[in-house]
Amino acid sequence: MHVARNVLDKVSKPDQDEVKRAYWAISNDIEAPPGEAAVNIALQRADDFRVKWESRYPKAVDCLIGNITALTAHLHFPVEHRERIRHTNLLERTFGESRRRVKVIGRLPSEHSCLSLVWAVLDRASGGWRGIETPVHAVRRLQDLRRDLFGPELRATG
Repeated sequence: MHVARNVLDKVSKPDQDEVKRAYWAISNDIEAPPGEAAVNIALQRADDFRVKWESRYPKAVDCLIGNITALTAHLHFPVEHRERIRHTNLLERTFGESRRRVKVIGRLPSEHSCLSLVWAVLDRASGGWRGIETPVHAVRRLQDLRRDLFGPELRATG
């Protein structure tokens, strides 16, 4: 939502509705399986957005393209989770909990310990997320993401 607002702030009022629709069309209704295939579709749509709007609103396009990695991160997750996890409320509450825990610690000894803490908070919070169902294939995808992030030496926590 923050990036959407930032993009729209750089667009004149008469074009805001059309730019807003084009912005959300970048990541909406992507039925590709999680991972690079889905991200590539979004990147192609972002490029189409760039081609259409760059001449009129270069700062808006720069804002979008500069944040495209973050804007497409949700496409690595199971399709049924995408709509819920791409919006900021769920993320902000969860990362607020991460920040609260890090404040108590003061500083973390390594990047791995930071990722472990964030993963633990997300893992615990995910049990209470409403509107997100996790079928078996989605659990497998999340386990694959965990392995990609931490490596094979990380044991699953129960």
